[in-house]
This record gives sequence, structure tokens and C-alpha cells, in this order.
Amino acid sequence: MQYKVGATALSCALCSLPAAAQTSVTLYGVVDAGIEFANHQTGGAHSVVRMTSGNVAGSRWGLRGTEDLGGGLKAVFVLESGYDTDTGKSAQGGRLFGRMAYVGLQGKWGSLLLGRQQTALFDLIGPYDPMLLAPKYSIFVQDLAFVSRADNTVKYTGTFGGLVASAMYSFGAESGTANGSEVPGDPKLGREYGFRLSYSRGAFSVGTAYDEVNTGTVTVNPDAKTRRAVVTGTYNFSPVKVFAGYRWAKAYDGAVLTGAIPGQANQASNLWWTGVTWRAGAAVSLSAAAYYQDFRNTSNDPWLFVGMAKYAFSKRTDAYFSIGYTKNKGTSNLGLGAGGSGFGTTTAGTNQFGTTIGLRHIF
Repeated sequence: MQYKVGATALSCALCSLPAAAQTSVTLYGVVDAGIEFANHQTGGAHSVVRMTSGNVAGSRWGLRGTEDLGGGLKAVFVLESGYDTDTGKSAQGGRLFGRMAYVGLQGKWGSLLLGRQQTALFDLIGPYDPMLLAPKYSIFVQDLAFVSRADNTVKYTGTFGGLVASAMYSFGAESGTANGSEVPGDPKLGREYGFRLSYSRGAFSVGTAYDEVNTGTVTVNPDAKTRRAVVTGTYNFSPVKVFAGYRWAKAYDGAVLTGAIPGQANQASNLWWTGVTWRAGAAVSLSAAAYYQDFRNTSNDPWLFVGMAKYAFSKRTDAYFSIGYTKNKGTSNLGLGAGGSGFGTTTAGTNQFGTTIGLRHIF
């Protein structure tokens, strides 16, 4: 009884404050866990059965809020933390808010945000990947840059009818230093910038993005950089939706593309993908995709084939079953990964098969 009275009194007190009615803070998150089988582990032909976190969506919790400043202007913020459901450990290298941490202003003109944020590639790719960036398994098994984030970033995003545009610039973070940040006198280290454009009209959607990032350190290849460009599109026939896309990538001045054979002449690749999703019923959805990467001047060009079935118990809870298969040639070692790029997660020249069954809840 005391709790009810106290809660009522507190609620009335908050409602009497002018700012309270104009401010909101929301707690949200995803809890995703499953059981995976994967064969041909590194170091031999052994298989593994394990519990895995974040299979169709990364497990996370976060806070987001807005304050109405008047005249159509709002202050906004997001603090988002990733974690492993099976162990309870923080993800993103143990960062408290490793997924996102930013503050900014929002108006009819768009939003201007400051802090740790998704890159232009990440902002673009979600709606254009047939597997919707599922950690088990999707496009970023072939290229982890599709789910990269940048520290010390300024970003503008605007929506103009069916057109969405954004541009971002990261002042950098020296990767060779623990908790590194901008290096005085060497502003290029860790610097990243990019843009994305997407346009949707009716059943048709198309998007493009560009990203350039310096991957050097003070002592090793300080000029190293990697450039990526993407063109992609979808068409919704309802209940079937088709996907297609292309990503070009090239590394310069000592930078290395993951999965490429060492040697500057080989540091470029073309990644192609296509796929389909089918809303088979009110509660059932199916998806399938193929991803092929062609590395310059090599025959080590891996394929990734994936499929997924989901059953929705409600709008917030669903069960899923996913399968993946990598096909390698030569010294390519693309596996199904473990929350990151798949390269190096199977023995060179070996194909890998995996399957996961699990449950996701959104709150």
C-alpha cells in the first residue's frame, strides 16, 4: 500500500515539472541465443556444438531519449551496449556502450549527431541484405566492414520524401594504442569518412554508399587506407522480395583486405550477392542468399550460401532455424565465423557447414 501511494505521489510530482512532459527516455533491447553445429574447425576436421549469442540479431540493451526544445528542434541521444547472452560478457571488445554512444540535435532539416556511430556502409546495408545482417549467417561473414562503427564521429542524416541521405566523418582513433584516440600532429590516423544515399518508391528501392578508412598506426604503415563502394537494390513482389548488390574494395599503402593473399597487387576484391525473402504466412518467413567474393590476381574466391526460417510467436518473440555453407578454393579459408568475419575460421581450402536453432526476444 505504501508503494502504491509513493508511486502515485512521485508520478504527480514529475507531471508537475514543465520538462517532464517534453522529455522521454526509453529502455530497449534484444536477447538472442541458440545452439550451433559447425564442422571443419581450424586445426583439423573436428566439429563443434556450442551455444551462441546474437544469431539473427546482436544481443543488446540500450537507452534512447529525446527532449523537445521548441520550434521543431529536439535533443536526442543513444547509449547502446552489446553483450553475449551465453556468458553475460560485454561485446565490442568489452566496451560498455560499444554499439553506439552519441548525442545530437534533430529537426525538420534532419539530424546532426556526435559520438560513436555506425559507418555509412552499416547505415545502408541492413535493408539490402537478404539475411538482414544476421550474425549467423549473412554478408558480413564475407566483409566485416558492413557492420563497422567509428569513434569520434560527426554525422548528418536527412530524409526527403523517399530519399535518405547521410554523411559521416570520424576524427580517428589510433588503433595501435589501447583506448586510442586522435593523434596530435597526425590527423589521418584512424580517420574515416563516407556517405550513403537510398531511394524508395513503391515496391522498388535502391542504395549506394562509399567509405574510406585509414588503418595505419604511428609505427606501421601510417598512410594505409581502404576504400569501399556499394551499389544495391531490392524489388518487392509481395509476398516475395528479391535482392541484388555489388561491393568494390581496394586497400592502399600497406593496408590489407581480410581474406586476400599478402601482396599489394592482390589487395582488391569484388563482392556480389543476391537473395530472396518470402513471407510464407502470418507467422512464417523464409530467406535465402548467395555471396561470392572475387579477389584480384588470385583463384581463392569463396562462396557463402545461407538460408533461414523464422516463426513469430508474437511481434516481439520468434524462433529461427538457419543454415550456412562456405565453398573455398585454393588457400581461401572462409568459414561461418563467430560474431565476425568468417576468414580464418576454417582450414584453408576446406568447405564448412553450419546450422543454428534459437530464440529471439525484443523488448
